[in-house]
Parts: sequence; structure tokens; C-alpha cells
Amino acid sequence: MAKITLVDDDENIVTSVSLALESHGHTVKAYYDGATGLAALESEPPDLAILDVKMPRMDGMEVLRRLRRTSDMPVIILTSKDEEIDEILGFNLGADDYMHKPFSQRLLIERVKAVLRRAGIEGEEPPATAAGAEGSRAIKRGKLTLDPARHDCLWEGKAVKLTVTEFLLLQSLAQRPGFVKSRDNLMDAAYDDQVYVDDRTIDSHIKRMRKKFRDVDPEFDAIETLYGVGYRYRET
Repeated sequence: MAKITLVDDDENIVTSVSLALESHGHTVKAYYDGATGLAALESEPPDLAILDVKMPRMDGMEVLRRLRRTSDMPVIILTSKDEEIDEILGFNLGADDYMHKPFSQRLLIERVKAVLRRAGIEGEEPPATAAGAEGSRAIKRGKLTLDPARHDCLWEGKAVKLTVTEFLLLQSLAQRPGFVKSRDNLMDAAYDDQVYVDDRTIDSHIKRMRKKFRDVDPEFDAIETLYGVGYRYRET
């Protein structure tokens, strides 16, 4: 099973979440402040990180922001706040999922399973159907190269580091250049059925993805927005 790092200053939550995850076979390392947690995430990268937002020494959003400079590991954000702006900020910084406290352990386990499955870390290999083979095949679209088997993304030969969710969204768009994908289509491509996200989540991921491509190519414009409809990939 997966190696999971949990960073939260609430001892009760750390204990209960650790027990729940370990009961499903995962290995859990826990830290109680953001600075210590970030150091551990950088020195011993796990398969998945679970970060609380409000913590001493460094909050979870800052941990995520610094982590995303060098890593695309899956991240779930926990928060006791119930403000929409926190959720949007989390996704803009590159979170893969988001949960509000209090939450049920069962729901958390399902979210963890879903994120790990999307990252290819947990779950059985899909049968070798034509659709499955197509989904794992490298894609070349103009300046873009996507290799799902290696989770590699290149633009004009330069590496672009994408999170699991960003990669799945781009893969969905690039598979059919010129065809419009609605936000619902993209949600289906990037998220499991038991995970609910809204339109703003997809928009946040697309915005962050565009920024990453423009860091290597300021003229990048291959992901087009069709307002009120969705997005499409324009092959260049």
C-alpha cells in the first residue's frame, strides 16, 4: 500500500486519521507543524501528503506552495475553515483534493483511495482493452508530448511538471484536439465518481496548468476557453 505523510497540529486528528489509514494497510508518518512537515516531505517524499491548513510555524497553504516548486506528489488539504476562498486557493496552489473538518474517516479513506488510484499508486491494473491501451500510450500533439506511463509532459522538449490531476485533464483535452470538452467531461476524466468537485475547481486547475506552460513558453496558448461551454486543446 501507500506511504502517506500527515501534517496536522491536532493530536486527536493525527491519531484517528493515522489509525484509519493504517487499518487499510498504509504506512503513515505524522508531523505536527508545517516547517517540520515540509522538511520531511522534501527529504523523504511519500506517495501522498495530507496537509492541514492552520498550523504553527508554517501553514498548510505555504507548505503546499513550496512543495509545488519541486514536487508533483498528490496532496489532500484539510481545513476547519468553511470559506470558499480557501478551497479555491488550495486548488490554485496545486492541491489534488480538499476536505472540510469535521469529516468522516470513511469519506477520507475513499478520497485517499481515489487520489492514489488516479496517481497509479493503488488499485489493480485495468484490463488491456483498446480504450485502456489508448489511455496509456504516449501522445504527441504539435509541441506537446505526454507519456502517461512515465507521467512525463514535455513542451518543445522542455519538461513541464504537472500534478496527477493536471496531467489527467491535459491528457483528456489532447486526445482529441479541436474538440470541446465541457467541465463535466473533464471532471469525469480527472476524478472518480465518489469525488464531487465544482466548475471552479476545473477552472483553477486549468489556470495553474497554463501558468506552468507559460513558464517554459510565454506564448503558450494551446488550451482554449470557450466561455459557457468548456475547454479545448488547439494543436500548434
